[in-house]
Amino acid sequence: MIVVLAKDISPHDTEIVRSYLRDHGFNVRDQIFGDAALLGAAGKGQADIHELALLPGVERVAATSKQYELASRETQSEDSIVSIGPVKIGGARISVIAGPCAVESREQIEDTAAQVRESGAVMLRGGAYKPRTSPYAFQGLGMKGLEYMKAAGELYNMPIVTEVVSPELAEQMRELTDMFQIGARNMQNFELLKKVGSLGRPVLLKRGPSATIEEWLLSAEYLLAAGTRNVVLCERGIRTFETYTRNTLDISAIPVVKALSHLPIIVDPSHAVGIRAKVAPAALAAIAAGADGLTVEVHPNPDTALSDGPQSLYPYQFERLMRDIEALSHVVGKELLRTPRVNIPVGAIVGSSAPQASPQKIAFSGESGAYAEQALIRAFGEDADKLQTESFGAVFDAVLDGRAAFGVVPLENSLAGSIHENYDLFMQYPDIAIVGEIKLRIVHCLIASEKATMESIKVVRSHPQGFAQCREFLDKHPDWRLEAWNNTASAVLSISKETDADKQLSISAIASEAAAKAHGLAVLKAGIETDPRNYTRFVILSRKDGDLAQVPPSMGQLTPDKASLIFSVKDEPGSLYECLKILSEEGVNLSKLESRPLLGQPWNYLFYVDVSIPKSGDVFDNALSKLKSKTGTFHFLGCYHASL
Repeated sequence: MIVVLAKDISPHDTEIVRSYLRDHGFNVRDQIFGDAALLGAAGKGQADIHELALLPGVERVAATSKQYELASRETQSEDSIVSIGPVKIGGARISVIAGPCAVESREQIEDTAAQVRESGAVMLRGGAYKPRTSPYAFQGLGMKGLEYMKAAGELYNMPIVTEVVSPELAEQMRELTDMFQIGARNMQNFELLKKVGSLGRPVLLKRGPSATIEEWLLSAEYLLAAGTRNVVLCERGIRTFETYTRNTLDISAIPVVKALSHLPIIVDPSHAVGIRAKVAPAALAAIAAGADGLTVEVHPNPDTALSDGPQSLYPYQFERLMRDIEALSHVVGKELLRTPRVNIPVGAIVGSSAPQASPQKIAFSGESGAYAEQALIRAFGEDADKLQTESFGAVFDAVLDGRAAFGVVPLENSLAGSIHENYDLFMQYPDIAIVGEIKLRIVHCLIASEKATMESIKVVRSHPQGFAQCREFLDKHPDWRLEAWNNTASAVLSISKETDADKQLSISAIASEAAAKAHGLAVLKAGIETDPRNYTRFVILSRKDGDLAQVPPSMGQLTPDKASLIFSVKDEPGSLYECLKILSEEGVNLSKLESRPLLGQPWNYLFYVDVSIPKSGDVFDNALSKLKSKTGTFHFLGCYHASL
C-alpha cells in the first residue's frame, strides 16, 4: 500500500498516519517519489482504505498487490509521460532516439547527429563509458566523449542519453547528460540504481539479458523509490537458445508491461537482433506491438565503427526506417514525434521574427473524447491548452479573433469523403490557413449506459459522418432511429445527461472509446465502422499574417510539401483541362481533385484540389500564377507538410 502525503502536511499529522499503519499491522517506510512524500506500508496488516484516506494530510491511498508499488498501474492508472527537454516519451507519440554505439570523435558524433536529426530522430544516443565483455575492446572516450556528444546535441537541439556504469561517475556526468541510461548488465546493480535515482534525472532502464519482467520492474522501483519520477523502460532482447540473432526480442513484453505498469516502454532493436538487415523489421514489429518509441544505433560508416558495427544502420537505412515508422504510426493510433531543430519560441511565425503568440490555446469542436481532441493531442501533446467549441465554425472564429493560436478540424474521411462544411468555412474565412495535417484512424463504437443492452436500444445519436461510416452496421438494425448531432462526443455527453432512467437505456451513440471513458459510459460494441481502413484527415488552422502563418512547434522544422486549393473554372469548353494542363506542364503533381456544385449558382462547380509542392519554390509559384489566370474563384488554403 502507498499513502501519498499532502505537500503541506505537518510532522504531527505525518506521525498520526505512521501510527495508524503500525497499529493495523503494517511495516512503514518513508519514500520519496519526485516531489511527493510517501509512506509505504508492507506486511500482512489490514486497514480500511477509505478511513485511512480521511486522516489529516493524506492526499490519496493506493493499494497494490505488487512488490513494485510505485511502478505499478495499480498505484497510477494513467500512463506516465516522461519529458526530456522538448521530447516527450509516452502518450500519443512515438519518439525515436538514434546515434552510434560509442562516441569515437567529435566529428563522428556531430556527423551522426546531423544525419539522424534530418531523418526525424529527436534524441541523440551514444556511449562515453562502454562496459564491454572483453577488457581489450574499446571502452569509450570517457568524459571527453560525453562533452563531444553534449555539444552535438545542443547544436541540433537534441537531448542526449548515455550510459552510466558506476555510482562514482553518476555525479560527475550529471550536468552533461539529459537522461541516464542503465545498461542491461547493470539492471540489478542496486547501488547504481539508488544513486542514479537520487539525482532526479530521467532514466532509461534496459532489461537484463536474463531478467524476468518482474525483476525488471523491481529495478525500476529502485529508481522511483530513490527519488526520480521519470523512468523509461527499454526492452533490448533476452538470452535464449537461439543463435541466429544476438538476442531474442521479447515482443510480448511490450503489452505485458503496458498492463502491469504506467511507465513508458521503448525498444532497442539493434541490440535485440544484432544484425543490420534485421533491425528495421524488428523495429516496426515493436511499434505495431505498442512501443512508445525506439532507440536505434546509427553510424556514418558502420564498417569502421569501434563497437557494434554489424548492428548499426547506415544513415540512408535509418531514413527509410523513419518513413516506414511514420506510415505505421497512424495504424496504431499514434504520431511520430517531431521537435524544433533549433530553439525557437513556441508559436513563432515561420520566416519572420514575430513574437510568441498569446494565448497558445488550441480550439476543437466537441466534448472531451472527441476525435478532433485526439488529433489535437497527437499534434500538440497531452498537456496542450485546449479550447472546446460547439461547432466547426466556432473553431474558425476562435482562431480568427485570437482566442486560440490554432484550431483542429476534420477535412476528409477515407470512407465518407470530404467534409464540405469545412471547405465552405475556408471560403468564408480567407484569413485562416492550413498549416499542418494529422491522419487519425477512426474506430467507432456503439456507446450507451452501463445497464443498456443491444435489445434496449431504440435511438442512435452521432454526427452524420459517423452514420455514414457505420452504414453497414446500422442497416442490420432498421428499427433504430438516427438522430444527428454536431459531433460524436456531444452525442455521448447527451446520454450521460439524460435524467430519465428508462429513456437512458434506449439511447446510444456512435463515437470513440475515449468519449465513452470520458463520460462514464459503456461500449456495447467496438469496431462498428464499415471498413477498418477508416481514416480521417484533420487539418491544423492558423491565422494568416500577410502571406505568413504561425505553425505548431512540432511541425516548424518540416518543409511544406503539400498545398490545398479551391477554384472554379470559366463556363467554356476545355476550361478544367486548361487548368490541369498548367499543373502538368509545370511539374506539379495532383493528388486530389473533387467537384461540388457552387452554392447559389446551379450547374457551376467548385473544385477541391491537393497538390504536391515541387522542391523548387519558383516552379510552384509560377504554376499558381498561371492557374489563377485560368480560374474564376480561387482560394489558396495553405501549404504544409503532408502526413504519410
